[in-house]
Amino acid sequence: MSIENPSDFKGLDFKGLDESGQASFSDMLAKSVKDVNNLQLEANNAIQKLVTGKKQNLHETMLAVEKADIAFRTMNQVRMKVIDAYKEVMRMQI
Repeated sequence: MSIENPSDFKGLDFKGLDESGQASFSDMLAKSVKDVNNLQLEANNAIQKLVTGKKQNLHETMLAVEKADIAFRTMNQVRMKVIDAYKEVMRMQI
């Protein structure tokens, strides 16, 4: 068993693209949050149109609201998993 020099450690880079050209986890997470926000805004717009009478299709409005709700719940679960993983890493002894 050999111990490697700590100065050879490349470190973690959470910016931009990784070596394979794919987006990093933080970029993917930020995009997902923006997508959930857009779904929430679309649901709010659909509700406003239904209330003001500009749109009379309750079915489409409910679909937009449920889609936003499911996306928000999923994002919240991912958030909880990330927090749990962070806490687990912080409990590790070096």
